[in-house]
Amino acid sequence: MRHFASSFGSVELTDERLRHIITFHPEVKLYVKFFKDTLSKSDTVRQSNTDPQVKIYYKSLRRQSKFLAIVVKTNHRNFILTAYITTKIQHKPT
Repeated sequence: MRHFASSFGSVELTDERLRHIITFHPEVKLYVKFFKDTLSKSDTVRQSNTDPQVKIYYKSLRRQSKFLAIVVKTNHRNFILTAYITTKIQHKPT
């Protein structure tokens, strides 16, 4: 298990969630080293359109028109649900 600082406190990444990310979003494997900066120095944060306890942290990937997106459940135990690479940021700001 890993822990990262974020704008609202510590966020955990369990081994199970990391396996999920690598299995369903294998392109993210190259960017796991950027999770810390994405959570602590994100370019923008958006609230999920479907769950008010979920926030999506975005960090631009240099020299690419893509973003690393990290989806975090914010409750009594803040944890990463998933992460993926995207070209678009959700419209609804936090």
